Amino acid sequence: MRILYDAGQSVTGADDPRLGRIDVVLLTHAHGDHIGDMKMKALEAGTCDSPQLVSAAPSSTTAEVVAAKNAAIIMVAPLANFIGRKVETIRGKPTGACPQSGDDLVAPFAAPCLALVMTGGTRTVKASAASKGVEIATVPAVHDSTVPLLLMMEAARKALEPDNVSFTLGPPIGYVIRFTNGLVAYLTGDTGIHADMQAVAHDFYKANLIELNYGPNALNPEGAAYAVNTLVQPASVIITHVNEGATSGGKVKPTSRTAAFIALVKGRPVYPALSGKTMEFDGAGKCVAGC
Repeated sequence: MRILYDAGQSVTGADDPRLGRIDVVLLTHAHGDHIGDMKMKALEAGTCDSPQLVSAAPSSTTAEVVAAKNAAIIMVAPLANFIGRKVETIRGKPTGACPQSGDDLVAPFAAPCLALVMTGGTRTVKASAASKGVEIATVPAVHDSTVPLLLMMEAARKALEPDNVSFTLGPPIGYVIRFTNGLVAYLTGDTGIHADMQAVAHDFYKANLIELNYGPNALNPEGAAYAVNTLVQPASVIITHVNEGATSGGKVKPTSRTAAFIALVKGRPVYPALSGKTMEFDGAGKCVAGC
């Protein structure tokens, strides 16, 4: 099962050769750097902290990938419907509901499809030959989900531009994914600290891996470390969306915000998300390859 999460501006579009087969596309909120209002001009164009980007309007990289890969859209309903309509425009065909076998969505899909959820909802997706599926749950996040004006239809855009506002496409979310090997990964999305990190991610789902978005407009080093050490308590941490040039030659820069966070994390490894590097985790949340 191949799942794409918040591809945003980090791909060249659906033709990005790094993508390969994609079965499911997840999106936590509608901000441009997540939905993909811009895309990479070319692979290796620019630098990691200053990539060369071009417009992905009016489609978005998310919609481009869904349309090209015949992927399932698992998102909160307003955001899913928005992406579904973009996919319809690209393909010239309606984006229907994903077919189910019992309670499961079965991949691969013959066409792009919608699997709507609300916060707290769950979808299970399995490969056609598999006996067990991957469970994808939507969980709360504390952020915003307004869509970039450039991705909106002209009439709506012109109505909103004078007030410099946009529409909100449902609540922001994170995801918890239960893999068939026992790994339970909490993908935070953009979020500040909130009580459901403990009540939902730790107490209920027992997440053993956290992929933590560490943007400075939502978390400082102390807050991020508290979320990891006290609220979620995973076996391992992947830190991403740091909004800084945090590494050089694959090593964390000692004066970076990222280094300040890592120094405060106790009793568990922290792995920076690096371009072109694949990590593998076992069912206990321990990194076993690419660490």
